[in-house]
Amino acid sequence: MSSPLERLSAGALGWLGGNLDYFDPFSASSGSATHGKAKAALELALLCHCAARLADPPQALGEAGALVRKLWQDPDLPRLFADVPKYASTYGLIYAALAPDAIDGTQVRATLARLDPEFLSPRGKSPYQRIEIRHYADKAGVRHTVEPYAELLPHSPLVAFRAAEPGDGAPLTEPQAYAVTHTAFYLGDFGRTAPRLGEDALAHALDLVDRLLRHCVEHERWDLAAELVLTRFILGSEPLDTPSGAAAVECLVRAQRPDGAIPGRSAALAAHPSASGGEFFGKAYHTTLVTALMALIVSSPRPS
Repeated sequence: MSSPLERLSAGALGWLGGNLDYFDPFSASSGSATHGKAKAALELALLCHCAARLADPPQALGEAGALVRKLWQDPDLPRLFADVPKYASTYGLIYAALAPDAIDGTQVRATLARLDPEFLSPRGKSPYQRIEIRHYADKAGVRHTVEPYAELLPHSPLVAFRAAEPGDGAPLTEPQAYAVTHTAFYLGDFGRTAPRLGEDALAHALDLVDRLLRHCVEHERWDLAAELVLTRFILGSEPLDTPSGAAAVECLVRAQRPDGAIPGRSAALAAHPSASGGEFFGKAYHTTLVTALMALIVSSPRPS
């Protein structure tokens, strides 16, 4: 009998593979949808990038990888980043960092050449933003002036954030909670390395994640629950061996539809059963992809 993580992974990958047209920003299907088209393509590339590093990469992502390779050589994809001015530089850097191997890198090099050197500096940026930029700049082989992780760690969300007292609502605000998970992703390269937290900092981070997980299970916050399970794994624990981690995985199993999709970021934000294909994809793709990413990494052996 397959494990809960295996069921989550197989179902999510199956649904994602059946909806690749929506990830292609230049397809007719994507044109009818309302999701952020550049963002969806970048997220698909992240899934393919992380899956390709596993000891046993899933064959179900073969067509997704082919789509990413095609898009990364299309000059029209980087032009979409300008449609989101607030994140244009970030998208350009991530695009370069996630470029597949063995492609024509003309468009990647041109995108990197357009990055403002000021964007690659620490000036005016929070510790979280600096950690994000350093992660993707290092991966892309781009020169930057962001401090080493060791200097950023004490001020990072994983260490600096403090949970609200019980009874005061959510332990952290939603942006803070996502900053916690994403900081762990960058420091641990999505499960490839240890974040190198000291003993006290690690204990604090694990307690914070545990509180957030319990809150997410109680309120059926599926997207954040998946990210927090992966965060726990990155921090060195086996999530399914903890009550909050096991409860979060079971929460995701209950949320997963027979077709493999997780229908939204949370029960409160789930797509309506009558939603069109494009509307449903916009609601479901991110959480389904994050769930697939979490399940693949957490169920695979840790890198030696």
